[in-house]
Amino acid sequence: MNPKDNITVGKYLISPLTQLLANGWYACSVSIRSGSGSGTHDRVLRLTRLFQNQVAAVRYATAEGLQWIGHRTHATEGAARAAI
Repeated sequence: MNPKDNITVGKYLISPLTQLLANGWYACSVSIRSGSGSGTHDRVLRLTRLFQNQVAAVRYATAEGLQWIGHRTHATEGAARAAI
């Protein structure tokens, strides 16, 4: 996890996570955190698509996290398309 890839949107912290697989492809997940202290809630979505590079995996995971919280922008839609 690279802290510079984290995005804060309102009460949510979106953190894309990537993992290099043995076959050279990248898998990704996204953490969606809200709240603070004992009221913190963290949901982690494991995404099933694989990517040939880490940048595409991070962009896709970020776009999916933003979509999950209902945040729609042209940038997130473009990032999701660019990751394909």
